[in-house]
Amino acid sequence: MALPPPDPQFVLRGTSAAVHTLHFSCGGPEPDIPLLFSGSENGFIHVWNLKTHRVDTALDGHGRKSVCCVKTMGGNDRLLSQGRDQRICLWDLAEGRTSVTDSVFTEHVGFCRCSLLQVAQGRWLMAMAARSLEEVQILELPSKTSVCTLKPEVGAKLGMPMCLKLWQLSCGSQPVLLAGYEDGSVVLWNVSTGKALSRLVCHQEPVMSLDFDSEKAKGISGSSEKVLSIWSLNEQQNLQVYKTHELVNAGISDITIRPDKKILATAGWDHRIRIFGWKKLKPLAVLDYHTATAHCVSFSDHSDPRDRLLAAGSRDQRISVWSIYAQT
Repeated sequence: MALPPPDPQFVLRGTSAAVHTLHFSCGGPEPDIPLLFSGSENGFIHVWNLKTHRVDTALDGHGRKSVCCVKTMGGNDRLLSQGRDQRICLWDLAEGRTSVTDSVFTEHVGFCRCSLLQVAQGRWLMAMAARSLEEVQILELPSKTSVCTLKPEVGAKLGMPMCLKLWQLSCGSQPVLLAGYEDGSVVLWNVSTGKALSRLVCHQEPVMSLDFDSEKAKGISGSSEKVLSIWSLNEQQNLQVYKTHELVNAGISDITIRPDKKILATAGWDHRIRIFGWKKLKPLAVLDYHTATAHCVSFSDHSDPRDRLLAAGSRDQRISVWSIYAQT
């Protein structure tokens, strides 16, 4: 008989609003304290100290509009956040500062989180949904130089971009973007040429979240349906459906593959976090703690596998933190 799923290792409370995004920063050398950043519906970003389980800092830069994305940029002192105020903010948190040093106006009203890729020391590419409904804009940071705008072919009718994932096979190789759209399709874009390389219709409904494993050239996406779609990328850069997995309940808010590519987690509209083996998509656990929609899941980047954590944020204003399959 299967073991019952564990309880959370601990629960973080005090955001006073639904939690929409999570990001760990735990891989730094001693004496760096492992941190978890959370973004909430009330516009606040909380910096959680994972040793004390308390908030170190609360950042307020999005005019009380929901924060949908938070990422560190090469260390805990540089932070990027995206809000429903149509702004992406860059923060300087060094030496106790809490200041926004720069911002980008996105002019996009949807829920699409931006995607960040480090391409060189101190240089980043950022993909974000653009003002024109179907377009994605690529900027270089910190210069904010426009690299390209990705426009679907005339008559493609993809709808709005819903989720984005920038990646490259190796440092120095051409960056590429996977974008999930409102019409249920995933498109692979060449960022250098601005051309679409491949398009695959994976879902009947908008693609709510996707993640990609560049080593195995395999990705996964979820939507408001009861289906997870797993797809692969062949050497001709064509996307193909690899397999699908039927879920018990409909609706996936977020999907993330753990950095070691062994397991993945999904955040469900049914309040549950589901853990799967990535190799065969074998269901491993259902974490049933939250009392409302789970909005986001994130794996920690601890350098020691035994310290690895999984965090989930929910509409119930709580963040559950789990130590699960850490030794695999």
